[in-house]
Amino acid sequence: MLRNALEPWHLLVVVLVVVVLFGSKKLPDTARALGKSMRILKSEAKAMKDEGGTAPANTGAASDTAAAPVSGIVHPSSPNGSTADSAR
Repeated sequence: MLRNALEPWHLLVVVLVVVVLFGSKKLPDTARALGKSMRILKSEAKAMKDEGGTAPANTGAASDTAAAPVSGIVHPSSPNGSTADSAR
């Protein structure tokens, strides 16, 4: 159905429309801004990836937040919506 959907002349038409819409004077500035944005995005993604990799590994010991009891959870089997603390 969409065989050969993107042929070279399609790209030529897209480039021509972009040049007509934005003008040839604005294209270098637009390309420069796009390149700068891509570099910023790439450096931020790398920083996030590096930040995620330096997190301490879980050694199997329970942390303080994981061992803390959770109160106020509504039990789905309770018809009146009572909480875990009031059910005991």
